[in-house]
Amino acid sequence: MKILVTGGAGFLGSHICDLLIKKGHSVICVDNLITGNTDNIKHLGGNRKFRFLKHDVTEYISIKGNLHAILHFASPASPIDYLQLPIQTLKVGSLGTHKMLGLAKKKGAKFLLASSSEVYGDPLVHPQKEDYWGNVNPVGPRGVYDESKRFGEALAVAYGKVHGVDIRIARIFNTFGPRMRKNDGRVVPAFITQALTEKPLTVFGDGKQTRSFCYVEDLVRGIYKLLLSRVQCPVNLGNPTEMTVNEFARQIISLTNSKSRLVNKPLPVDDPKVRQPDIARAKKILKWEPRVPVKEGLKLTIAWFKEELDL
Repeated sequence: MKILVTGGAGFLGSHICDLLIKKGHSVICVDNLITGNTDNIKHLGGNRKFRFLKHDVTEYISIKGNLHAILHFASPASPIDYLQLPIQTLKVGSLGTHKMLGLAKKKGAKFLLASSSEVYGDPLVHPQKEDYWGNVNPVGPRGVYDESKRFGEALAVAYGKVHGVDIRIARIFNTFGPRMRKNDGRVVPAFITQALTEKPLTVFGDGKQTRSFCYVEDLVRGIYKLLLSRVQCPVNLGNPTEMTVNEFARQIISLTNSKSRLVNKPLPVDDPKVRQPDIARAKKILKWEPRVPVKEGLKLTIAWFKEELDL
């Protein structure tokens, strides 16, 4: 297939590009590099099946020839990014999704939306199933990201019903691995960087809030299975292994042999208290579930960060 990946120079997008090329597909990677980095895709530069276009997907784009699928991953994805770039976050989730759905309609291409567990907000249901509508504050600081993903889902469904676009919706839970930015504000790169440099690990709140972490190799495998499936309803993709932030921090300290300690800071507004995917739908329909234990994924990620930090 010939596949366009928006946000393809980002953390997840670059891993998606790798997998698609490994499977024999041709990839057009589109990224405006606001949060993406060409270092993530430089190893693909000489590959005849790969092409990079620097472009803002909120603007019109023309692609020559056939196009079989569009994977829409473009978006600031960490709290630091979308708090600093609120309007860009809303635009890529609305105008960007609209432009890509229009392209999918024109080309008769499949359209896969990278949605997020953030559509569930600070959930009142645990674990989170796809039929849960969420608990989101639309005017809170996280609302720009949460609502952009919720709107994107609604728009994708509308294009499916009105124009017959063959849609897929992946609700992605916390994912980690190589190529995460050291300073993107998410817990994995923050904790690993702090532990490797013997700095205190910053825990927001009392650290009893829970998270679930999926290694990137598993996540992109799930994305690919979803793309090839006929499932048009939202599908949770993530690791259901749940742990507190305190437990996670201590595990990283242990794996890095760090002398770092934990320090507590005030909990950000609307920070979710729990986060755990119910992946029964993915197991049943896609025959997918994570294979890489969190500990093993962390070892691989820590090794990558050591190289990045030149340690």
